[in-house]
Amino acid sequence: MKSPEVENKNLFSQQIAEKEKRKLKALSENKRSVWFGLGMMGMIGWSVVVPTLLGSALGAWLDKKYPESFSWTLTLLLAGLMAGCILAWFWITKERKEMNQNTEE
Repeated sequence: MKSPEVENKNLFSQQIAEKEKRKLKALSENKRSVWFGLGMMGMIGWSVVVPTLLGSALGAWLDKKYPESFSWTLTLLLAGLMAGCILAWFWITKERKEMNQNTEE
């Protein structure tokens, strides 16, 4: 029977080996660069900005055509912002899954 110290050292060694293996694989692939990261931030930004602007534009139009006691502009701006955040979340989740699949192969 192994002592707890030996088991902890073996577990630690395995974790280090796995991390090293992932790093070496990432270095050998080298298909994603700084530009990829900047592009990803741009895509996420646009996926939030576009629905927000569309919501506020539609709200401004509705405020002129059908005035109410509440602001259509503010309401649809917030709805567009929420929709954009959900889109960005889905986009990030998809990319994270792809990255995890690539590191596991």
